Amino acid sequence: MALPLGLLLALGAPLAEAARVTVQLDGVDDDLRTAALAAVELQQYEKREVSKAQVRRLYRRAERQVKQALEPYGYYNASVDGELVNEGEDFRAILHVAAGQPVKVSELSIGLDDEARKLRAVRSAVAAFSPQKGQRLDHAAYERSKAAIHASLFSVGYLDAELATHRVEVERASNTARIELEWKVGPRYRFSDTKFEGGQFGDEFMQRFIPWDVGDYYSQDKLLELQQRLFDANYFAISQVQPDTEHATEGKVPIAVTLAPAKRTVYTAGLFIGTDTGVGVRGGVERRWVNLRGHKLKFETILAQRLKTLSTLYQIPLPGPDNHSLNFGITYRDENTKTSESKTLRLAANDSKVWHGWTRTIGLQFLTGDFKVADEKGSTTLLYPEISLTKKRADDFNFPRKGWSLTLAARAGQKGLLSDTSFAQVTADAKWIHGLGDNGRFIARGSAGYTQVGDFDKLPPELRFFAGGDRSIRGYTFQTIGPRHLTDDNTEPKVIGGDRLLVGSAEYEHYFTPTWGGAVFVDAGDAFSGNDFDLKLGAGFGVRWRSPVGLVRVDLGTPIGDEFASGVELHVVIGPDL
Repeated sequence: MALPLGLLLALGAPLAEAARVTVQLDGVDDDLRTAALAAVELQQYEKREVSKAQVRRLYRRAERQVKQALEPYGYYNASVDGELVNEGEDFRAILHVAAGQPVKVSELSIGLDDEARKLRAVRSAVAAFSPQKGQRLDHAAYERSKAAIHASLFSVGYLDAELATHRVEVERASNTARIELEWKVGPRYRFSDTKFEGGQFGDEFMQRFIPWDVGDYYSQDKLLELQQRLFDANYFAISQVQPDTEHATEGKVPIAVTLAPAKRTVYTAGLFIGTDTGVGVRGGVERRWVNLRGHKLKFETILAQRLKTLSTLYQIPLPGPDNHSLNFGITYRDENTKTSESKTLRLAANDSKVWHGWTRTIGLQFLTGDFKVADEKGSTTLLYPEISLTKKRADDFNFPRKGWSLTLAARAGQKGLLSDTSFAQVTADAKWIHGLGDNGRFIARGSAGYTQVGDFDKLPPELRFFAGGDRSIRGYTFQTIGPRHLTDDNTEPKVIGGDRLLVGSAEYEHYFTPTWGGAVFVDAGDAFSGNDFDLKLGAGFGVRWRSPVGLVRVDLGTPIGDEFASGVELHVVIGPDL
């Protein structure tokens, strides 16, 4: 029995000396404290047992570990006053830290070729270098800034750039540091040929997406632009754009583009709800490319309580890197609102392209159909050219905290040229979004329109101006604001629409969680004729939900100061902000 008893005692001895340790560190701010604690090896044993001998051994290393942890933040002369306190069988390591005076940059030298330094991307990276002279030495900021300059050189074509000198000299006695950097940039490369692999189209068709000419200086921004154009074309499931640096010769670099076709035919279907249209279903079929010339075909139908449409669109892409296309469409529309009913057929042909950052569309519209506004029935045929300019900018189109959109349009028809009346119309729609704090957004919106018309009764409802509804003046039902006409039965006057429009909105959203928020708003304006402007106000509040299918807005609005309108109106909208 002696041997087993001896083994038991031997195994039990270390267990008897097992202890737990707590590390307490003070004297510095939270960031430095976190960095210092992460470097203290003893801290790793806080939640597990360790022998007393090991505690003492690790404690003796703690002072050096804390000092080393503070050096990357510029504190090279820190002092640590510590003690190891017994608390029964356990220990508490107390570390009092004095960071001391930080090391500051006394000299900063960034050596670059003069031609490279003049380029905006490189110039910006150099100007943003941190730490600057007189600032605290921060090694993480230094590494980021160094990498940013190197990346900027690569982005403008200095593909062989190398950092020949990178030196940081610290003088502890004077708390100063000298930074010396020097790049050998090498030649600035130009674009060579672009090779497409894996796609369904020939090289001649693919050339329209390339936003540079052979011989232009290499630009990372241009590669990103090509990547975005391929994505926007909706032809490809995969599109990867990379410089083929292995085959770069004589100052020219080829570009390799790897593609995989997207699904050729896409079917869509879904339910939707909007207080302007009611509950409905939407379905469609899209042929992303009809042939190897990239033609597209799309059918879509909407069946809702107050709106039914059937439309088809055929698109022919044209050569050039500006999303240039010819578009031909047919749309049948049956709409029934509180103020009007209409059944119209529209034929459209237009030319669309990107022009100086705007989407420019010039086309011809043919509109014919029957309608009823108030109690007056009418029919019309109109042929008119139309031009529009649209521009959108946002930091994130799914949920912008900084963004705006602007659409300008003009159209005109001449009586006798397949038109029942002469008219000219201009419209403008704008929206601006700006983040406030970490969780808020301010949203401003405005619409304006003006029509000069020979016979107003010949204008269908879709070319008249109305106000009220989800995207107009909330608190009023869809299209219930506008000039009124006394009907034959001499009862309440009914809205017939106007030839002018002016509407504005201000809204504040605040999000209490990443997906849920609230909103308050004020909308104002009028649809009117001549100079008979009568300001209408609507105000209220709502709920916002960032759902998987898009932003859901549910608002309750009420008219303000209107003796002819009262009550609360529900407004529901699902979709993007811009």
